[in-house]
Formats: sequence, C-alpha cells, structure tokens
Amino acid sequence: MSLPARWHYYRRIFGAYLGSGRSQLTFWHETPEINPRACASRLGEYYMLFREKADYAGHYDAAGIPMLDYHGAIGLQYNPIAVAQWGLANYNRFRETGDNDEERWRKTLRAADWLTANLERNAHGLWVWNHRFDWEYRDTLKAPWYSGLAQGQGVSLLLRAHNCAHTEDDKYRCAAEKAFVTLTRPIAEGGVLFEDDEKNLWIEEYIVDPPTHILNGFMWALWGVFDYWLACADASAKEIFNRGAETLIRNLAQFDTGYWSLYEQSGTRLKMLASPFYHQLHIVQLRVMSRLTGDARFAAVADRWEAYARRRSYRTRALVEKSVFKLLHY
Repeated sequence: MSLPARWHYYRRIFGAYLGSGRSQLTFWHETPEINPRACASRLGEYYMLFREKADYAGHYDAAGIPMLDYHGAIGLQYNPIAVAQWGLANYNRFRETGDNDEERWRKTLRAADWLTANLERNAHGLWVWNHRFDWEYRDTLKAPWYSGLAQGQGVSLLLRAHNCAHTEDDKYRCAAEKAFVTLTRPIAEGGVLFEDDEKNLWIEEYIVDPPTHILNGFMWALWGVFDYWLACADASAKEIFNRGAETLIRNLAQFDTGYWSLYEQSGTRLKMLASPFYHQLHIVQLRVMSRLTGDARFAAVADRWEAYARRRSYRTRALVEKSVFKLLHY
C-alpha cells in the first residue's frame, strides 16, 4: 500500500474508532447489546439486538439490500456478513412487535433472499458466501474469499426466516443446510474449521495461514452452529458447538493481557489488541456464551474484561498499543 493510500486508510480507520467520519466501519460499530428476549432453548430472536443496524443509514441497491462504502478503489460492495446482520436486526424488530411489522419482515426476507441467491460453490464444491473485493488483512485476501463468520451468521438468519415464513417453500432451510456444511469441514477441504495440535477446534473468520483465531468472529460463527442444532437437531452441530465452546474456555487466557483483550492470536511479537468497540463486543459475546452453555466461566471472564474497560489507564494503554500495531502491520 502506497504512503498516500495508507494515510487515507488510517484516517478512515481511526475516524471510525473515535467517532468522526463515515466509512464501512460505521455499520459495524454500534454499541454491542445482549438481546434480553433471546432464548437458549429455541430458535427465537437473535442473541444481540443489532438495533442500529436495522435502520442502517448508508447505501442500498435498487432491491433494498445494504451496501458498504469502503471508499477508494474498493468502493461500494455487498458484504455477506453485513447483509446477514441487517436481516437479523430487522427480524428482531419484527418479533419485538409481535410479528405485526410487515416492513421489518419484508426486510428480513430481502436479506434471506439475497443470501439464498448468492450462495456459490468454492473450489472444493462447498457452498459459501463470497466477498468480491480484495481485503488487506495479514496477507491480502484476494477476491473471491469466504469467511467462517459469514457462514455462521448467514445460517442464523436463514433458519429464522424459514421458521417464520409459514410457507411450504423450503428454500431458506435448504440454503442453510448447504451453507452449514462448510462449518463442518476443515480448511483443507474447503471448510472453515481448524484443529490445532492440542485438538482445539476453531472456526476461522479469515482463511489465512497460519490461522489467527479472530475471537469475535469465532464466537459469532459458533452461534450459527448452535442455531443449526436448535433448528435441525443435528448431532454434528451439537458436537462442533461443544468442542468450540471448550476451545474457548481453554484458550481465553491467551486473549487476556491482564489489562485488555486481544482481537486475535496474531503470531506477531507485538500483540493485536482489540479496539474499544471489539473489547466491548467480546464482553457481550462472552455473556451470550454463558447463557447458551450454562457455563459461568464465560461470565467470569466477561466481568474481568469489563473491569479493565472501567480503568482509564487501561483504556489509554490499549488504544496506543492498538494504534502502534496497525501502523506496523497494516
């Protein structure tokens, strides 16, 4: 990346982190909130509210599907994760009103229809949602690339759309079944699972070598596996979810610096700390994991990380170190 391009990149990044300017990050960075109406024993409202995402104020295509503005050479793009979260947000609002808000339901179905229509086979013959733009991560992700996070959240939305559609058409469930297969296969076979030397089972948000185990993406993707088990009583989904939850319990200490959480296992000498937004997201996700599993250890870690966020010195240190990491590695 050239120096001028890098400067504009960081201006957008830190503008979004610190609350000024508008970019694709504007969609992602709403305040994370648990949905108090979500249930761990049946497929109901989604586990986070996504309230601001329901009324996304950015770009839409002619069919009413949200598009994110990455600016520069990337420009406006569909992001399958954003489409799924927008759909889940509107599904929550639909259910919140007692299934009486037809516009929210139409938006839910628009997202589900887009996901159904845009499933594609990857090189191994598995059905995925591709991102059709290059993305600067550790290595540049070359289009088309797919994500464990997209697979998990797409499944979560499609199953809810199927449950509430009240139609004999099983297209949403069939699409969810296709997408779920990727969540059961290792990366080498075209899936998104990685088993490490200690038999930990990870769902990878970005498919890179070596894998980086992005924490928020792993947890969100696990919820899609959990939803598939709830909806389909699929034994493989239950096994993958249980193994993933146990992987989290065994490895959360590796994401804990003693003053902040890590975004990922970067494999670099300077660790990649979470931004303030992602640190708060981790806390909320851990509380959801505690609800889904009944394991209080997730909530205990959430309590500790919440205490970190209350200390100004920790917040300042984390922001400085995060900024240095970005300058050195991106």
